Amino acid sequence: MRHHGDAEVRGADAALTDLAVNVRAGTPPEWLKARIAASLDGLAAYPDGLAAREAVAARHGLPAGRVLLTAGAAEAFVLLARALPTRRPVVVHPQFTEPESALRDAGHTVERVVLDERDDFRLTPGAVPEDADLVVIGNPTNPTSVLHPADALAELARPGRTLVVDEAFMDAVPGERESLAGRTDVPGLVVLRSLTKTWGLAGLRIGYVLAEPDTVTALERVQPLWPVSSPALVAAEACCTPSALAEAANAADRMAADRAHLADRLAELAEVRVCGPAAGSFLLIRLPGAAAIRTRLRELGFAVRRGDTFPGLGPDWLRLAVRDPATTDRFVIALAKAVAESAD
Repeated sequence: MRHHGDAEVRGADAALTDLAVNVRAGTPPEWLKARIAASLDGLAAYPDGLAAREAVAARHGLPAGRVLLTAGAAEAFVLLARALPTRRPVVVHPQFTEPESALRDAGHTVERVVLDERDDFRLTPGAVPEDADLVVIGNPTNPTSVLHPADALAELARPGRTLVVDEAFMDAVPGERESLAGRTDVPGLVVLRSLTKTWGLAGLRIGYVLAEPDTVTALERVQPLWPVSSPALVAAEACCTPSALAEAANAADRMAADRAHLADRLAELAEVRVCGPAAGSFLLIRLPGAAAIRTRLRELGFAVRRGDTFPGLGPDWLRLAVRDPATTDRFVIALAKAVAESAD
C-alpha cells in the first residue's frame, strides 16, 4: 500500500515518458515559479500562514476558521488519524491508500468498503456501515477516476460521524461539479484539497483542510509547529487569485478533452477495458497480463502506474495519467505493440 506512482520514474527511470504520476505536465507555470522564487528572500523569518489561510477561505467562500493549511493533502490524513477518537473507521476502496495507512499507523483497526467493478466502482451509500464514525472516500476517486454525486456523498453524513472527502483532483474537473468544498450544511464534513496536481507542486508540499472550526482546532493541536514552509504559503495564496483560478479552469477543460482523446484511442484496442465515465486527470484500465505489459512498456519508453497495490484491484489493472494528444498517440502505439507481443 505504500507504493505510489513516483516510484515508477525515479533514478534512471526518470527519462521514461511519465504516465504514472498524476501531476499536470508542464507545471508549475513560469509566473508561479517566479512568485515562489521571490519568497526565498524571506526565509530567515518563521512562516506566517494567515494570508494564505484567508486566501483559501475566500476562494471557497468560507471563514478562515474553517481552513487548515497542511504540508500536502497527505499530511491531513495523518492528522485526522491522530486527532480524532474514532472507534469504527471505514475507508471506501479502491482509492488512494494513504488514508488507511495513516489510520493503521495510529493504531486503528480499519474496515474496508470495496466498490464493485460491475457497478463501475460507484458508491451505494447503504454499503457503508451505519455505525461507522469515520468514513473516507475520494472524489473524483484515485485510481478509478469516478466522480460521485455530491448529494450521494452528503447522504453519508450522520450525527457523530466524520465524513472525509478527498478532493485532491477536484480542480481537474470542469466547474468542480460535485464538490463539497464550500458546503457548511453537512455535519461532520471534512474536505481535503491539494495544489499538487494542477499546479505541479508535489515537491513543495501544500494542501489544505476545510472543516468545522472545532475539527480544524483538533487537527491543529497535533500538527507540528510551522508545518508549511513560506514558499508553500506563497504558492497557496497565489493559486487562489482570480487569474489563477481562471487558468486552472482552462486547464481542466483541456484535461477533459485530452482524457476523451486517450479514452477514444484506447477503445481501438479490443483487449483494453476503460473504467468510466471518468472525471479525473487519469484513466483506470483493465487488460489481461497487465503486469507483463507494464514491464514491456518501460522497455518501450513509457511508465504507467500498476493497479494491484490498490485494495479491490488486481494484477490486470493499470492507471494512466492523461497527457497531451501527441503523447497519447505515441503511447497507444507502444501499448498496442506490447499487447500484440504478449499474445504471441
